[in-house]
Amino acid sequence: MMKKMALLTGILISCTISAQMEYKTYQNGLIYSEKTMHQLEKIVDSLNLKYKACDLSKIFYSQLQTKGHSVVMKSGEILSAKKDMDMGISLEQFIKKYPDAMVRKDILLVKTKSQDYNHKDITRIREISLDENMGIRIETNYKKNRYNKPVRDRWAYYYRDKTGYSDEYIEAFYFPENFKTIPLDAKYSRQIIYSDCVIDTSDSKFKKGAKEGRLSEGIPENWRNLPKDEKENLLDSLRSVVLVGFCSEDEGPRNQGIYMALLSAETSNWSVFLKSHLDIMNDHFERASDNGYAREQRQTYIKELEKLNINVPDLIFGISLRMENPVENHYYGDIYRLGRAISESKDLKLFLTQLLSMIADEKLDDYNRVLAYFFYTNCNYYIKDKRDQKINNEKLVEAIEKLPKYLSEKIVPETL
Repeated sequence: MMKKMALLTGILISCTISAQMEYKTYQNGLIYSEKTMHQLEKIVDSLNLKYKACDLSKIFYSQLQTKGHSVVMKSGEILSAKKDMDMGISLEQFIKKYPDAMVRKDILLVKTKSQDYNHKDITRIREISLDENMGIRIETNYKKNRYNKPVRDRWAYYYRDKTGYSDEYIEAFYFPENFKTIPLDAKYSRQIIYSDCVIDTSDSKFKKGAKEGRLSEGIPENWRNLPKDEKENLLDSLRSVVLVGFCSEDEGPRNQGIYMALLSAETSNWSVFLKSHLDIMNDHFERASDNGYAREQRQTYIKELEKLNINVPDLIFGISLRMENPVENHYYGDIYRLGRAISESKDLKLFLTQLLSMIADEKLDDYNRVLAYFFYTNCNYYIKDKRDQKINNEKLVEAIEKLPKYLSEKIVPETL
């Protein structure tokens, strides 16, 4: 039997081993060889030409959002409160009748269509918290004819009856206004279009019907010398199984990601390659649990993208903006993980400048402005120079002052 490829410092199935390094690097300092990078550059050149022919006038819209209030009750007449919510009691009347309820006013709420762990369509309404509160979220079965219905002066809640494991409680949102969506400025839409073009949304990383499981074996040590059709078969088998990590240090999912990136690069399958690399950069893998110390060990590999002829800032912003009408297979980046990545970017100043502009942009929706704030602060956290961090924070304070008051007043000064 052929030996498995010693690609990583450790192929981790155990949850008790930690690695100091992740992937083998070549003489070019990258995790992809000079030959592989050259092949990728040719593909990128053609994609850049394709982008020039795209319809750059397409408009994207912000995700549905509103300013609302939250209520949490863990004691008292909870069932009575639930009935009053069903009857449409006003918030002012509710507060008078249930003075012990925990009420938080003027919070940013975002509504999205999503899927639960069973891949069932749901409607999710969640608070975007800017202070030390964790925020709550409420999920209901998705119904197309109800998703965009007016909600002004209405309630949405999650009620849990008392059981042997938990006490009775209710969490609720009250909506003084309807959810709304606004068009994104053309400069943001163009970044989304660029990301969709470069990533190639015509296909997904995994094959349709791929099942969760484990790989029976890795890829052969001599995989580079295999004929192209055998490489394609190996890639096809990897795309048929979705690995789920047992714990924080089970590196199986990330190993699968780098295998797929390497094989897709060798076989000129750009769509699978870039999604695989972005998953590594975003640490976009499923795990049963994931501790902070393990996340810190995982690198972002943004420089591999910067060595290609890609407009990396437009790509990153294109996958960071949130919208209501994405194309099928649009790739969403993780704001916190991307913040760490751009702290290592050669275009760091450009990134920080646009993020400050987005935070202060009164024409941009509140949710994307808040995401830009999170993006900026997380990036600054990873900047090593303390003087630069301080200067960046001073600039951030000025941008925050331009946020709507209900958002800016909730930002804890100690975090700046």
